[in-house]
Amino acid sequence: MNERISRSKALQLFQEEELLSLGRRAHHLRLAKNPEDQVTFVIDRNINYSNICICQCRFCAYYREESDPDGYILDQETLHQKIAETVDLGGTQILLQGGLHPHLTIDYYENLLTDIKKNFPTIHIHGFSAPEIWHFSQQSDLTLEETISRLKEAGLGSIPGGGAEILDDRVRSHISPNKIGWEQWMQVMELAHGQGLRSTATMMFGTVETPGELIDHLLRVRELQDKTAGFTAFIPWSFQPDNTDLYDDVSIAATGVDYLRVLALSRIVLDNIDNIQASWVTQGAKMAQVALYFGANDFGSTMIEENVVAAAGVHFRMSLEDMVSTIKEAGFTPAQRSTLYKIIKKYD
Repeated sequence: MNERISRSKALQLFQEEELLSLGRRAHHLRLAKNPEDQVTFVIDRNINYSNICICQCRFCAYYREESDPDGYILDQETLHQKIAETVDLGGTQILLQGGLHPHLTIDYYENLLTDIKKNFPTIHIHGFSAPEIWHFSQQSDLTLEETISRLKEAGLGSIPGGGAEILDDRVRSHISPNKIGWEQWMQVMELAHGQGLRSTATMMFGTVETPGELIDHLLRVRELQDKTAGFTAFIPWSFQPDNTDLYDDVSIAATGVDYLRVLALSRIVLDNIDNIQASWVTQGAKMAQVALYFGANDFGSTMIEENVVAAAGVHFRMSLEDMVSTIKEAGFTPAQRSTLYKIIKKYD
């Protein structure tokens, strides 16, 4: 049995290992964990129910204040239109996220979920980030356990890993000073896993983190996965600086080479997470194809709609046909999956 990668070894690999050698090591581990030549994806839509947010993260170009003329809370008719279109396009999931609204309480979110499930009973709701759930509990004077239980009962199916950024409070105090700390993020995830809700884990790198802080993020995710086995996938992506308050603090944006190095290291360190997603949304289709040889086995989602990354000036788009052909061109068999990685359809 291979020895588990230590912090010091991970740091050495990240800083010193030649890129292609690191990629080969990650690809070997990917094939050991996912021996079939298939690359999975889900058909879904990102729906932002609101852009009003009191958190005001410095890396975010999407949020608005309540007084801004373009601040919104999505109305029911528009929400239903977006979900109906998703279903018509073969979608099985919506990713439902918004800001930390200053006034909405748990009742709003319960009604939102129950309305969706009543009108679209087959759709899986992959919704709300850990900071949102923490905020709901504070707004409604509920414990985290009560908040998660009520959301699950109302129809929440799983939780996306957003809001992780870098799981280190030095970094978080600089890029998102009003957001929960890394231990609170972990607490939400652990409690959700304990109630049977699966989640993804993410990492946004390329701001002000050190290599050691980046590796600590991976090790913290790995430690929680040892404890709960609740993470279905890990998704790293690079910070997109345009139109954000953090632009001047990041002298050089992360490159494609940086992305591949982080992706490969993620596969090597996270030996207990089966699926690593390639981020075509931030990297583009060609780099995502390369990522499939640097540890990734999943292409994420078709993202019929995506607003947050687009607000930072990145506008990669991919239809279902494009995704299938892109995966095939890279030498793999595309396979549509559910949120929880059950195969729905293979494209031989």
